[in-house]
Amino acid sequence: MHQPTRLQQDLADRIVQLVNEEGVAVGDLLNENSLARRLEVSRTPVRGALRHLENQGIVARRPNRGVELIAIPPTEKASAPGSIDEHEEWLVRIARDHRSGSLPQDISEVEVMRRYGLNRPMVQRVLSRLAELEMVERKPGYGWRFLTGARDKATRDESYRFRMMVEPMGILEPDFRLEPSWIEHMRRLHDETLERRWHEASSVAFFEMNAAFHEGLAAASGNRFVHAAIRHQNQLRRFSQYDWKFGFERVVVNCREHLEMLDYLARDERQIASLLMRRHLERASLVRSRDNPDPR
Repeated sequence: MHQPTRLQQDLADRIVQLVNEEGVAVGDLLNENSLARRLEVSRTPVRGALRHLENQGIVARRPNRGVELIAIPPTEKASAPGSIDEHEEWLVRIARDHRSGSLPQDISEVEVMRRYGLNRPMVQRVLSRLAELEMVERKPGYGWRFLTGARDKATRDESYRFRMMVEPMGILEPDFRLEPSWIEHMRRLHDETLERRWHEASSVAFFEMNAAFHEGLAAASGNRFVHAAIRHQNQLRRFSQYDWKFGFERVVVNCREHLEMLDYLARDERQIASLLMRRHLERASLVRSRDNPDPR
């Protein structure tokens, strides 16, 4: 049985939350495109989350119809707190090697097997996870290619300056609208991060939560260009952020700053939230300037 990634498990939980909140009945169909838009992700991880729910007997794929809800799912998350996904440990290792330049831009499964001493099924699962996150792609015919290159200091500085121009102003866009359920979901994820024991491989889930926060606010702006720009920035940051060098203390600061923004956004005090976003990015940029990686 396919082992779901942490991202797929999280999306599955969010789908379950939507099903329960909106009273979706057994026999109703779930639309991948609609779920992807509401969850502010691409269709690929949504498809994986639905596959996870299918393995749990909650949904079923019906030929020529779509994905049908066949059981009312429970609302509580069953995964054990603090559990470590073995795949994420390898993602951190590969991120570190890619950032250092010791991994070439084009790789094969055999090369990864030899370098890390992994069997082919594990390599295929790890590469599939990277592809799901749009970090690698399968080359036509043979092998894989990284979609992001190494980022030097000048590029990272430029990225932060760009984000400081775009993200605070996105919050002030006239069509900005944030769902209360999204705010509560983000609060829960941040609280869980603060409570969970920190491991090196925790950096993967931490970055994905962080990326979802920034991308979710960009999507809420109602401006497709702001949303596309921040999605692209998250894509560029992934490999360097998976190799996290700043420990749990910086994680705590990051989460608390995000939670403060969420408090003001819940009250629709967007001017203050916008100022907090700029301050948040400025502080992260200053921390980054004292080291090679770039913390959020």
